[in-house]
Amino acid sequence: MSLGDLPTSPRLTFRRMTASDLGVMADLLGSAEVMRFYPRPKTREEAKQWIEWTLENYARDGFGLWVIEDDSGEFLGDCGLTWQVVDGQQYLEIGYHVVPHRQGQGIATEGARACRELAQGRGVRRLIAITHPDNRASQRVAEKTGMTRERSTCITTAVPVVVHSMTLDDHAFG
Repeated sequence: MSLGDLPTSPRLTFRRMTASDLGVMADLLGSAEVMRFYPRPKTREEAKQWIEWTLENYARDGFGLWVIEDDSGEFLGDCGLTWQVVDGQQYLEIGYHVVPHRQGQGIATEGARACRELAQGRGVRRLIAITHPDNRASQRVAEKTGMTRERSTCITTAVPVVVHSMTLDDHAFG
């Protein structure tokens, strides 16, 4: 994938995250509601590090998490593709966070599907989604994207997760 490649979808605009997104990203990642399945909400400094990590992903991989906005330019969250290590193996994950007042409107699903289509069009053969065992909403997004539950495992410091996965082939998804 080249740096210019961005997912596309009917209701969402994807754009590269920049340092100037610190305010909205700090609000998103600092939200107790958005981060309820993480160990804790992130601080402003951690949101800055999140953006720096994303910029490093763009430089190294040509992709990462993108800012998602609606057609009026309203910030909706982030969604994209990042490399993650699960059980000692590296996999490409679709990840997403949506601002609380726009959750439940299909935004994460639409964004994840757009990322899946971009990955498939660039020859990616396998995608995963990593969720907290109790995060049924994110698990449903993974399932609506075409993934099935693969396994339960632990990541980093014994954090339990559920891994959904899918193999991409040459057919279009519905």
